[in-house]
Amino acid sequence: MSRRERTPREKPPRDQKPRDTRPSPAVEEAVIYGINPVLEALRVKRLNKVYLAPGRGGQEVDEIRTTARQQRATVQTVPRDVLDRMAKTAKHQGVVGLLSAQSYSDLDEILEQVRQRGEPPFLFVLDEVEDPRNLGAIIRTADAVGAHGVIIPERRAAGLTGVVSKASAGAVVHVPVARVVNISATIDRLKKENIWTVGIETGAATSYLDYDFSDPVAIVVGAEGKGIHQKVLEHCDQVVSLPMRGHVSSLNVSVAVGVIAYEVLRQRQEKLKKGAM
Repeated sequence: MSRRERTPREKPPRDQKPRDTRPSPAVEEAVIYGINPVLEALRVKRLNKVYLAPGRGGQEVDEIRTTARQQRATVQTVPRDVLDRMAKTAKHQGVVGLLSAQSYSDLDEILEQVRQRGEPPFLFVLDEVEDPRNLGAIIRTADAVGAHGVIIPERRAAGLTGVVSKASAGAVVHVPVARVVNISATIDRLKKENIWTVGIETGAATSYLDYDFSDPVAIVVGAEGKGIHQKVLEHCDQVVSLPMRGHVSSLNVSVAVGVIAYEVLRQRQEKLKKGAM
């Protein structure tokens, strides 16, 4: 297909399920609690998320909110019993923070690093992937194929934690991860950088085997069991599918990323051999 033709794509229906915004107690993250410890951790950019009890206010809490916003840490209000379980104590002053296992990169920094390397950009954009083990596996694959970075949303998605670091087998220190406010807006930004955005979605008419991934590309994948949000799909240049011949309708997101990642690598290596890149 022509590299400059943006063809229509399927918009498969999906069931919209209410999301639970409470933190999962199953997610293994380093927890700190108390106003001063949380505030100090924010100041040195070590926090991924901050949880506050309902009605928690005051000058110090206002400073926590402001600093968290500046450091791109998510702030959520949750019931006190949730904070009790996270901190394993009721003496948390209504403030609990989750330490990041690894610091985040800025999208501009990632793009600049790609330019310096003189390679066609190869990125992954994750639309609300919530399982930290899947995120870790994706980062591990990204490192294996030489991808330049992973982009995740600030909200309703796994962040960089100890669980992610373990699942990535240490690759998290080698693959830049940028956390952005809005995935759709980020896709539009990537287009302005002449990076093609390709969504992976069940039911798309074009197979990934029929797509040319040798140009600058950002692969967009969706959440476990939900896929890519419709509004995000509408911003993609192209949507492709992985052929399914068995009884299940889709692959685990980290497995799907692995399949696509190695197809991108295969195509680029072939062109390098031919001297076409």
